[in-house]
Amino acid sequence: MLTERPANSSAATHATLSPVRGMSRRQLLGALAATASLAGGTCWPGRISIPAIAAPRPPAATQDPAADTGWRSFRGSPDQRGLARGTLAANPALRWEFSSPDGWVGCAAIADGKVFAPALAGFLHCLDLQTGKELWKYRSIEDPDPKKFAPGFKAAPFISGNTVYAGDEDGVLHALDRTTGKKLWHFTTGSEIAGCVARYKDHLLLASHDSCLYCLSETGTEIWKVQTNDRINCSPAVADHYTFVAGCDEHLRVIDLETGKEIRDMPLESFLIASPAIVDNLLYVGTHTGLILCVDWRQGQIVWKYPGPREMPFHASAVVTDQLVIVGGHDKTVHAVARDSGKPVWTFATRAKIECSGVAIDNRYFTGSGDGNLYGLDLQTGKEIWKFNAGKDITAGLAVGEGALIASEDQQNGRLLCFS
Repeated sequence: MLTERPANSSAATHATLSPVRGMSRRQLLGALAATASLAGGTCWPGRISIPAIAAPRPPAATQDPAADTGWRSFRGSPDQRGLARGTLAANPALRWEFSSPDGWVGCAAIADGKVFAPALAGFLHCLDLQTGKELWKYRSIEDPDPKKFAPGFKAAPFISGNTVYAGDEDGVLHALDRTTGKKLWHFTTGSEIAGCVARYKDHLLLASHDSCLYCLSETGTEIWKVQTNDRINCSPAVADHYTFVAGCDEHLRVIDLETGKEIRDMPLESFLIASPAIVDNLLYVGTHTGLILCVDWRQGQIVWKYPGPREMPFHASAVVTDQLVIVGGHDKTVHAVARDSGKPVWTFATRAKIECSGVAIDNRYFTGSGDGNLYGLDLQTGKEIWKFNAGKDITAGLAVGEGALIASEDQQNGRLLCFS
């Protein structure tokens, strides 16, 4: 039962989703899923370099108007910089929570007073942002039997117009009416979808563990695809008329979205779990081998490398401000480096590895850790200014929009948490 918090009470709203089967997905899959998601790819020879890519055309209309303060995709915008718009309370308080039996590893989306949350139990939940009340839920399979295994949603949903797009771990992209939760169409790839959909003009971009980047029409018809040499984990970034993908084949690929042709194939010497962020001609991403990279994608050159002192993986996606690149790593530490040089600016230590992709808003950086805590840090100094102990791993990326912060727990009976 859902109970709304009294106006002056610190008690949070609670909404609980009962388990849909006797054993949790974690008991069924255990270490298998973790092994599959972190397995290394094979390094393949790069293609012959081409001349520098031409200067940008006028930007395409790829995102919602600036007045929108929602969080409609994995990193909040097509360039994937992890920068939230609007405001957030100086000391965010827990407003409500919503539980799912297998927890959450995918970032939520926020749009027009609603939260769209992907659960490992195989449901996409639409909740009221103010109260946490469930408005609808959609199951990844049509079989109503609650004991039937339903592929989980690991990827962040993408909101565009009145449609929500979400990929599942069986490789199916589901397009739903976001008002009713009714399925409009689906598109099947050859393997798990771990990344969020992106949009360019009236086309959708989708990466899959089947090693392909797909371009689809708004009705789910394949227009073209680009084959890589191994699984793609990332959400595609979009800048000008190009998209950028990197994955387990250890290469960065730049695709011309007007033609579907690959125009750059750049070896990175490490596979990537993180999604890239773009600022003008520069791309920023952390690698499995413990580097943060700045790449000039037009010239096909690495501008700088920041080596994490312990050479442990960066699987979280970076926040990129005008001055800083900030990302947490498996070394339990948040690293902030200068965007122009890659030189260290500050670090912040937690007590467990960090896979949560953080968000910056105002002068603050928020992230979660495997130590069960959410942290708010001063963007310039890295000093802790806010903390919330959830008690369970915070693995999924954060969503910040419309005055709220959404985080989630990656364990059995994990909670989706809303702060404001």
